[in-house]
Order: sequence, then structure tokens, then C-alpha cells
Amino acid sequence: MSRGKDAASRSTGRTAGPPDDVDQRILAGLRSDGRISMSALADQVGVSRATVYTRVENLLASGVITGFSAQVDPRKVGFGICTLVFVTVSPQTWSSFRRRVTEMSQVEYCAVTTGQHDAMLLVRARDVAEVHHFVTDVLATLPEIRAVESVLVMDEVVRRPYLLPHDVPTSPPPTQQVGMTRFIRASDDHAGLD
Repeated sequence: MSRGKDAASRSTGRTAGPPDDVDQRILAGLRSDGRISMSALADQVGVSRATVYTRVENLLASGVITGFSAQVDPRKVGFGICTLVFVTVSPQTWSSFRRRVTEMSQVEYCAVTTGQHDAMLLVRARDVAEVHHFVTDVLATLPEIRAVESVLVMDEVVRRPYLLPHDVPTSPPPTQQVGMTRFIRASDDHAGLD
């Protein structure tokens, strides 16, 4: 840790580690309004402006806050279609697949997954024809891709910029032995859950 970070930690009584309650309240305030002034944020959190400023700087330096950006409604900028595209990747081509997918401007989000497919891409498009072109003429032709399955999103119900630990209630320990749930592909014989 640099001397500057040590001094900042001492001045606020904060040591390096996961975000504490004050940090989480600061992050919640920034989530609601990323353009809030440090003074207003300090009032909202109940600490001094200097503490908020130092805490935000520490959150940036430690990589908890990775940046600031505006949230945009995709429909209002012309992207009326959202599609989840599931891909199966050839095992020896992961590094090439990762490089290629980061260069695809249509992909808003990509995650490596477990289950039937290897990765999920969230793709934005102006219309269904644009999605069709991207899936069939771009993705499916890549040598890294073995299979593609696309699912049109009908409605985006919840879209949060990020979650904080205090947002999610802790689960009580089970009171009895619980069985395993296995998710399988739905077919005529199965409803999708076993």
C-alpha cells in the first residue's frame, strides 16, 4: 500500500479491507445519483465532506469503484431489441474467443457460464434482422464457436447498476436437509426442473 493510502486510512480510521457500512452508504448514494456533490453525499451518509472525499478516493484507488458513467435507456437511443445469445466454445479457443467478443460492438455484456452453454452474450440491436445478421453471419461463422442459441428478451424487468451486500438479505440456515435441484433442458418429457 502506498504512503498516501496509509495516511488516508489513518485520517478516517479506516483500514484496507472490504467496504464497511459507511463505504456501502456512500456507494448506495452514488448508485442513486452518480453526480451528487461530495457535500450532499456527506449529508446523506452522515459524515464529514472530507471523510466522504477520502472514502471515495480510497474506493477508487482500491478498485471497488471502477469508474463513473451515465445510465442510458437503450430504447431511447435506438436499440429496441435485446437478445441473450448462448454460445458453446471449442475448448482450446477460449483466449481467442475472449479477444474476439471484446471487439464486438453489439455485445453489451458477456459472461462465462456453467451448464449447457459456455458463455452468454447480451446483444443490443435496432431490429430483429440486425440480431439475425449478427448471430448467423458474425458469431456462427467464428471457428471458436461450436453452437449458438439466441433468446429474444420480451421485457427487461429489473436492471440495477450494481448490488451491495446490505441489499441482499442473508439466508437463514436450513432447518432440515434439503435436496438438490437440477436444471435440465425442457423437452416433451420434462417441464424444466427435476
